[in-house]
Order: sequence, then C-alpha cells, then structure tokens
Amino acid sequence: MAVAAALGLLTAGCSTGGTGTRDEGAARTDQGTPSSAPAPTSAASSPVKKVNAVRLIMNDPKVSDQVKDDLKPCVADAYPVDTSYGNLTDSGTPDVVVNVLTCGDAVGVGTYVYRLGGVKDDGKGTAYENVFSLEEPAVYSAIDRGDLVVTKQVYAEGDPVSYPSGEDVVTYRWTGSKFTEHDRVHNEYSKTVGDGGIDGSGAEPTPAPKN
Repeated sequence: MAVAAALGLLTAGCSTGGTGTRDEGAARTDQGTPSSAPAPTSAASSPVKKVNAVRLIMNDPKVSDQVKDDLKPCVADAYPVDTSYGNLTDSGTPDVVVNVLTCGDAVGVGTYVYRLGGVKDDGKGTAYENVFSLEEPAVYSAIDRGDLVVTKQVYAEGDPVSYPSGEDVVTYRWTGSKFTEHDRVHNEYSKTVGDGGIDGSGAEPTPAPKN
C-alpha cells in the first residue's frame, strides 16, 4: 500500500472537493493513487476553455531546454502531459496546471501553472502566463479546493525509482500576485516489507510479544 502511495503522484488527478477538471496525457503504467491526491470530482464552475498544453510548454521561456527536448510523443501523437483546469488565482478564468512526465515510468519531471492575463506577442488579446513552475524528478501538482498541492517524492541514496523513502506534500495559495507556501507535510514510507506492511496499511508491523 505504501508503495502504491509512493507511486501515486504519477497518476494523480483532481482532488476531492476541488475546483478542477483534468485532461489525461499518454497511457500510464499500472500505478496507484497518492494519499495526497483524492479522486477526481466535478468540473470548475466557469466554462473550461481547453488549451494545447504541449504548445504552452514548448513556447514557454521559463521551461528548461531539457524538459522541452525530452517532451516527445510516447505513442503516435500522445504526449506524456496531464492538464488540469480550475480556479487557483481568482482571475475569473480557469487556470491551467500542466504536469510533464516521462514515457517509460510516468515520473513527473516538471509541473507548471498558467494564468490567463498576459499580453500576446502581437499586443492583441490576452495570453497564458507562467505563474508557477517546478522542475525536478518525481514531482506532480493537483488542484484541491482552490489550492495548488504539489507532491514530491523523496529518495534516499540507493532508492530505486519505484521505492522512494517518502514524500513531501506542499500546499500553495495565491496571495496577491504569486503563490505562497501555506502548508507542508512530510510522509515517511515503511520499508519493512515490499507491499507496505502485513495488513497493507503502510504501517510498521507490531513485533510479537516476548514470553
């Protein structure tokens, strides 16, 4: 169970009670759902205008060249990109959360939030601007009741990608003109047994009493 939780950020969706809807990217490997990201729920109240997430990433100067170079279709024209829409910045238009993953292991390598409010290059109309970005291995963002929840896997030396030592779950809120950290939770995963505990709860097994 703990292992499934550890891998969950790779397939996280919208959060329970959240304000977002999600477009899925390429097909994933069979992995679980994180404890920090509840199941998908209702769509945002504002009309959702779908965006081309791959184009947003490729045209964004804040996205690293490494992420852009590695962002290629996994199968046919299916890119490893997840896109969520929801109210994060009170702009009056659904904001866009984009997660970029690897094809083979579906590991998050970059997460970004776009807000409608910038000015297009030609000076006509508005464009999406990058108001949050984080690029590091095993990172994933979701929308939870108007908050941005970022889950980062924590690896100790020697940890394989499928068995991290824990996770940091950081909640951000839009304050003024930027996201500020509101809450942080660190979870340590049990490694006593491979499946996360005898009962599957992820808890350490209780030793037998001594006679």
